[in-house]
Amino acid sequence: QVQLVESGGGLVQAGGSLRLSCAPSGRTFRPYAMGWFRQAPGKEREFVGCITWSAGSIYYSDSVKGRFTISKDNAKNTVYLQMNSLKPEDTAVYYCAAVSTFATIGSISNSGLYDYWGQGTQVTVSS
Repeated sequence: QVQLVESGGGLVQAGGSLRLSCAPSGRTFRPYAMGWFRQAPGKEREFVGCITWSAGSIYYSDSVKGRFTISKDNAKNTVYLQMNSLKPEDTAVYYCAAVSTFATIGSISNSGLYDYWGQGTQVTVSS
């Protein structure tokens, strides 16, 4: 059984930064990609970005491009979401997720493809 363990959420003022971490625990796990999603109250879950595990290809949603950075540390088996220039509209529960099998560029933002999910961590940006 694979579990994704997230950490790093919190409260920050607009313009500030936070870094989220996500690490799989349990059996040895090499996903095709690890993604980040977020869900604000009353809204649907939204793709933030992802990184493919082997190639390290990274994709972002337009809403975070240029402000958020996804990276991974193979030695620590951990994926990070560095969030800079945070805005109040970034307030949401952020989820780490993993997709086990190949996904096309056009589909990798689809939350339905992801097999494993973290518990979510709250990010609140005050104005």
